[in-house]
Amino acid sequence: MITGLSASYRIDYAVIFAVAGLAIHYSLPRRRNPSLRDVPGPPSPSWTFGNMLQLLLPLHYGDYEFAWQKKFGPVYLIKGCFGEDRLMISDLQALQYIFNSPHFGRGPAPENAMNLLLDKNAVVAVKGETHKRFRAALNIGFTPSAVRNYQPIFERVAEKIAEQLDKCSETQALTDIFPIMSPATLSAISEAALGLSSRDLGETFVANNEHIIWLSSHQSSTQIVLAAIASRLPRIVREAAMHLPTATFKVLRTVKSLAHQIGRRVIAEKLAAAQQGVNIRTDVFGMLLDPEQSDLKKKNVLTEDELVAQTGILMIAGQDTVTNTLVFGCLELARHPEFQHQLRAEIHSSLRGPYSASAYESMPLLNAFIKETLRFYPPEAIQELVTVKDTVIPLTDGIKNAKGELMNHIPVQKGQVVLAAIASYQRLQSRWGEDAHQFRPSRWVDGTIVQGQAVGPYANLLSFLGGPRVCLGWRFAILEMQVFFSKLVGEFSFALSEEDCLRTRYGNMLVPITPSGEKAAPLYITRI
Repeated sequence: MITGLSASYRIDYAVIFAVAGLAIHYSLPRRRNPSLRDVPGPPSPSWTFGNMLQLLLPLHYGDYEFAWQKKFGPVYLIKGCFGEDRLMISDLQALQYIFNSPHFGRGPAPENAMNLLLDKNAVVAVKGETHKRFRAALNIGFTPSAVRNYQPIFERVAEKIAEQLDKCSETQALTDIFPIMSPATLSAISEAALGLSSRDLGETFVANNEHIIWLSSHQSSTQIVLAAIASRLPRIVREAAMHLPTATFKVLRTVKSLAHQIGRRVIAEKLAAAQQGVNIRTDVFGMLLDPEQSDLKKKNVLTEDELVAQTGILMIAGQDTVTNTLVFGCLELARHPEFQHQLRAEIHSSLRGPYSASAYESMPLLNAFIKETLRFYPPEAIQELVTVKDTVIPLTDGIKNAKGELMNHIPVQKGQVVLAAIASYQRLQSRWGEDAHQFRPSRWVDGTIVQGQAVGPYANLLSFLGGPRVCLGWRFAILEMQVFFSKLVGEFSFALSEEDCLRTRYGNMLVPITPSGEKAAPLYITRI
């Protein structure tokens, strides 16, 4: 959930006035890349906002973005705030190059958000050889065998969700499932990563964490322009802003501090338990702190301070992304009652007796449904990147420029902002079929999908990104969703109100909203 947070924190008007002078200077358009002059794209309706309101705040997410892709192809030029050129890319070969090339780094907005919320030694923040070492160390807790060990945790949490849904079904009223799913995914990641229940995290951490999630799901035109201004300010100014006495920055500071405290407490308790001969290899931190592991692979062992620095990113990345996917999945089941019935029949016939990870893997409809939900609602619909040196982006089939000439590659200069249009890539008809804009899980079992070159770690999707910075926890998330959906669909039915008036909004991730603009997913829930 890192990318969009900087567009979600609120800044007091006093802060706006304080940076006004700097903003005027840094908001001037940067020198245009001559090679982009002939790249087609939509006209900009505003110098202040460029195309960003159309991209980020349409009535339904994708209203403009998917239309632009249809008209201009998988590569086109849009305007950011203050006349900035931004390349929008959903081309397969281009995305492969971007995610695997060392010539691209995080864009200004996600970089700001990361500095605000996470420790400087979080795995997503470090670079180069340090990043490789951190990933090698952390991967111990996310291998296929390690993830299988977390299955009992997921099943216990799923039982708790079922207990809450039972109470909701008794009322026979519409129930917003967000307040049920969000604490459940927090509990799952807390137990699997740290060995702590969500209660052990403390009320203050949980409350502030929920506030950050709320902030990250809301976005306005004011926040978009403020984020653009903030991204152009000197780093020393941005870092100083973290210490301002505003309510939002206080929440960010509190979560960061409490994550450190929790991490240190967990490490101390596990090291003490290990000295007494207790098996601590039951969660991610335990595996990383295991004395035998430390002796076997010392070069990939994190120091205690480095491990503490991972606490925040594990908790944040492991909660909100899975929550939103679960919620969208339940909404689509409610919209497709016939498929919901078919999936329930598969679950009932497949899961008898003790469950194993292989049992979940052997259900074609369940896994097709998860893949389709991730395709249709990628957690990170757009990733903002920036070139760190001049480079040339290759294209799959090329595009026609404004002169009608074929461009097979696009030279870009250092400092160019590139938007990896993940949601658009996952709607490409050439990849997913003529009905790519429809939610249809059967495409994954009927041969509709064109396999082609592989991107991403799962089902040729970029929902978990790709390349050296692919999501470490993708296997964790898939098994968690397999367990949760199997339990929920197997025991409950989900239905919408007569008027399905929910829309999809882009905050930092895609979220469903009501006509009044509130993040919510009200459903009728019935015990089977």
